[in-house]
Amino acid sequence: MNKEVKKYNEYREKMNNEILSANNKIIKRLFNIDTNAYKEGALSAKTKEMLGLVASMVLKCDDCIKYHLIKCKENNITNDEIFEIFAIANLVGGSIVIPHTRKAVEFWNLLKD
Repeated sequence: MNKEVKKYNEYREKMNNEILSANNKIIKRLFNIDTNAYKEGALSAKTKEMLGLVASMVLKCDDCIKYHLIKCKENNITNDEIFEIFAIANLVGGSIVIPHTRKAVEFWNLLKD
């Protein structure tokens, strides 16, 4: 696993554990809803991750983009599919999404190593 990807995963896990250790019922429920929303259902987990990636790019959340890129990789999304996802995100979000696409491509390339 690439050093930057490992660092991201470790940080995310550490901070999620800290957040959840506060034992706030609302935060725990939000985390639970988020986890369950991406499970197989009428839509495949793969499709849901693609949708999550588009939404994250349009909302300009680089942390979320990295998370969904990791999940896309785990769901065997191809390079061609990723670039179609990027195209849709840029179409929906406009040119403001271009800098986030650059970062997404960079992180995607790290995942392919």
